[in-house]
Amino acid sequence: MKRTIFAIACALALSACGHKQQAAQQDADTLPAPDAGKGSVTGMPDKPGPGAIGTPAPAMPAPSTVANAADAALPPDPSQGIAVGESNPTAPSPAGNAVEPGPGDAVKLLRDYYAAIAARDYGRAYRLWSENGAASNQSAQQFANGFSDTTGSSVEIGTPGDEDAGAGQRYIEIPVTVTATHADGSRHRYAGSYILHRTVVDGASAEDRAWRINSAKLRETTP
Repeated sequence: MKRTIFAIACALALSACGHKQQAAQQDADTLPAPDAGKGSVTGMPDKPGPGAIGTPAPAMPAPSTVANAADAALPPDPSQGIAVGESNPTAPSPAGNAVEPGPGDAVKLLRDYYAAIAARDYGRAYRLWSENGAASNQSAQQFANGFSDTTGSSVEIGTPGDEDAGAGQRYIEIPVTVTATHADGSRHRYAGSYILHRTVVDGASAEDRAWRINSAKLRETTP
């Protein structure tokens, strides 16, 4: 049951697809497209947990290790974040700032997300999803309730793909590999990716111009 709970949270990722598809339809863009296939950890039997799945994305580059943190108390849903060290969430660029966020800022956003989860600051982590958390397809309370069975985790963040530019929108896919340890001592490994989004239309706020998590897809793999 607990292993299943861990898989839950990624499932809600599927529903976040709606958010991304709506944005894609409005901008007439083609979004990245990872295949959904069997074996996804997006099944959802008992507890809620974020982990949206966006439309399929291009093949991901091989991940390179960015950080590990094995002892922090972390969520059962690997798409919700893994400890990689404390830091503040990515701050939106000031309005009018000529320097637009790039791939490095997207990676930093994921690190900040993991750090918030490690600190059990679920409200902060929730707000790093697009639409002030709504892209996770959960309420803030449901998001927080998804953390109960994971005692430790490690994450590898791969090299970001190219930005997918559309009419006033930007998307970027970042591959990750997650290893989670559960309260019963079992360990599970997951591979997949996050898709981050930001808006670049004239008049967009600093918040809208900053990278935020649009969707996530993780699948259990053989160690």
